[in-house]
Amino acid sequence: MPTVENYIYQLDGNQRKITFYFHDLFTRELNLMDKIRYKIPFYYAKSWICYLNPIKNDAIELVFIRGNELSNVQGLLDRKGRKQVAGITFQTIEEIPENAIREIIHEAILLDEMNPYASKNKKK
Repeated sequence: MPTVENYIYQLDGNQRKITFYFHDLFTRELNLMDKIRYKIPFYYAKSWICYLNPIKNDAIELVFIRGNELSNVQGLLDRKGRKQVAGITFQTIEEIPENAIREIIHEAILLDEMNPYASKNKKK
């Protein structure tokens, strides 16, 4: 099974820098667990919280699984027509608004702690 670190080393340039920044924040500082799912890195506690999706133009989209349930008081989350997930796209590490991102991440973690996500597709 490929590790997230191996995955990141296969990225280039800004995608690698941005992904390492978030990977370090999620795993070392916030103690989230990481796993490659659908060929990209996902981060979770009780349930999936977010994932890092490389997109064209050497950018990374930080996507929150339950973006539709987050307050988005920062005005950064973009649902792009999606029903559930919402994300923020970064092309350089310098453009990451650290305080606002931390607020969103902490809100997503709190939501997960209080009410872990349960897929509506799972059979009962």
